[in-house]
Amino acid sequence: MDFKDQILQLAGRVEKLLPQLKTEEATKNALIMPFIQVLGYEVFNPFEVNPEFIADIGIKKGEKVDYAIMKDGEPTILIECKHHLEKLDPHNSQLFRYFHTTKAKFGLLTNGLTYRFYTDLDEKNKMDSAPFFEFTITEIKEAEIVELKKFHKSYFDIESITNTASELKYLNELKNLLNKEMLAPSDHFVSFFTKQVYAGVLTAKVKEQFGPIIKRSFTVLISDAINERLKSALNQEKQIEVAEAGKLEEAMATEPASNIVTTEEELEGFYIVKSLLRQHVEAKRVTYRDAQSYFAILLDDNNRKTICRLYLGGTKEYLVVLDEAKKEVRYELQSLDGIYQHAEALLAAVARLEKAKV
Repeated sequence: MDFKDQILQLAGRVEKLLPQLKTEEATKNALIMPFIQVLGYEVFNPFEVNPEFIADIGIKKGEKVDYAIMKDGEPTILIECKHHLEKLDPHNSQLFRYFHTTKAKFGLLTNGLTYRFYTDLDEKNKMDSAPFFEFTITEIKEAEIVELKKFHKSYFDIESITNTASELKYLNELKNLLNKEMLAPSDHFVSFFTKQVYAGVLTAKVKEQFGPIIKRSFTVLISDAINERLKSALNQEKQIEVAEAGKLEEAMATEPASNIVTTEEELEGFYIVKSLLRQHVEAKRVTYRDAQSYFAILLDDNNRKTICRLYLGGTKEYLVVLDEAKKEVRYELQSLDGIYQHAEALLAAVARLEKAKV
């Protein structure tokens, strides 16, 4: 199982476990330790994961951090854990206080749901107040999994992560700023964009008029982008379907005729289907093509217009109809008379084919 699958598997377990986790210790055992394991570290090996790591602060001795991920005898990542219902506040965190007392380059503050990674971008050896990387494991995105993988034991490289930390931090801050402005454009934001399109004097009344327009422009822009991606995805899916249908048509066309024997049972099944559809489609439009593994009943003698397939002659016999997603729906037949029980499914298949542009 690769890293992505492991993270998604852990994410899928989290919500089921939450009702049972009454304490911080339970949160650590059920959520955070498995997370550290997914990062490739042996949680019961103190040379890799040191629990209750002592980080003395001035005259205060015995200060402890929940876990320290170790490398060459020195901590590289300090981890402070909270109960899953507790909010994460770095200013009230021990992590914020003793980050500078160790050689650790990264701090992780987590409640088992939200994970916040910190470093010292603003001032050397002093943990930043804002994380450079943050995600919620139950909502983790593909791009976040890519960034998280950099912390895996097999790929961990301080210089590489540090080089991208600054970009990630400002990317998140700008994303949050833009989101805030889209929801409620500030006066400065409205002024900036209005000047680009409005040649007149920028009075308070003009800005009041442009505020809702700018907000709506963002909504339309996002909506258009989503629609374009959906359209692109649907076109790709259609191209795949056409390619697969073409392969099937080619395979059937090149299949040796000598190996195909159309049985009386298959023909009887064809006539049953044809009679069921007769009142809704011209009989001459319902045709068949036999193959080695199945017997296809088509509309307009077109392989891309498969009404159904019959699998006959085996230990079990089936009627197969393709649903809206082109997935096979199988109906086991005790005898050919069983086809009559699935008249609605056959009629629905024809209706879909008539409606589709094939």
